[in-house]
Amino acid sequence: MIPIPTDLFPAFLSRMKLFFALSRTPHGLIDMATPAFAALVWLGHMPPVSIVFLGLLTTFSGYTAVYALNDLVDFGHDQDKAHNGGICPAEGDLDAVLVRHPMACGLLTFREGLAWTSLWMATAIIGAYLLNPVCLCFFALGCLLEILYCLLWRVSHYRVLISGAVKTLGAVAAVFAVDTRPSAGFMMVLFLTLFFWEIGGQNIPNDWTDIEADSRFGAKTIPIRLGTRRSGLIILGSVLLALLLNAAVFKLSAASYSSGFPIAALCAGIYLLLLPAVRLWFSQSRQDAMNLFNKGSYYPLMLLGIVCVWVLS
Repeated sequence: MIPIPTDLFPAFLSRMKLFFALSRTPHGLIDMATPAFAALVWLGHMPPVSIVFLGLLTTFSGYTAVYALNDLVDFGHDQDKAHNGGICPAEGDLDAVLVRHPMACGLLTFREGLAWTSLWMATAIIGAYLLNPVCLCFFALGCLLEILYCLLWRVSHYRVLISGAVKTLGAVAAVFAVDTRPSAGFMMVLFLTLFFWEIGGQNIPNDWTDIEADSRFGAKTIPIRLGTRRSGLIILGSVLLALLLNAAVFKLSAASYSSGFPIAALCAGIYLLLLPAVRLWFSQSRQDAMNLFNKGSYYPLMLLGIVCVWVLS
């Protein structure tokens, strides 16, 4: 009988952690709540089981591929940061719970990262096509926009608008996966809700935490170009718009939600987005920017939980 090394499985797990770190899987799993919320809030009931399983697989594959794609395109920039001590430690950062930029740190090769990204991208492409060919178009657009977003790192701070669009495309695709002809009004309000949530609750706070490192490497971000005061105003305005628009998402849904559901969503938004944004405005601190980013990341998950109450009742 051939002996099996006792350390083989732990070594395999350690290696897989690096790949999941490349895809920021802890954050990606939370992000999966966004398309799930979009599909359920529109329908008001659970879609067929086959759609649920295929949708979950496709969503996981899509987020895993796109987050890894970000590191592939940014590989050169991330290497510069790593070699000059510009990659921040993981403490407190939801995007770096495992390892921050494992390729740039030399823990994975570029070829390994490319193979990993290609595997999950192929899975997402097949799943998106089976759900609805329109979903495949949204996924392709999201990948192209993500590449453009990375390439504009040292070019323009307006790339924040691209980030807002990328984060909405998964949710838009999810609605088309369960209904080939959703309401145009609903889709527009859903898009804008998630667009402003991404800008005010995710992108700008995340860039705020990297101001010092990004400044050294010539990055163009909202906090660097406009300063923290104006960035704080943009964050507050975006968060308020997201909360107000989200109430309209419930009103424009195909389901007839009672008033308690948008009120519950508003309360969740106040706790996870508005209060941390106000705290950041007064403190102007990196820690409060990270706190807003981390708390804001759970906003779609909380919205999904609120909708599930309706679906399961």
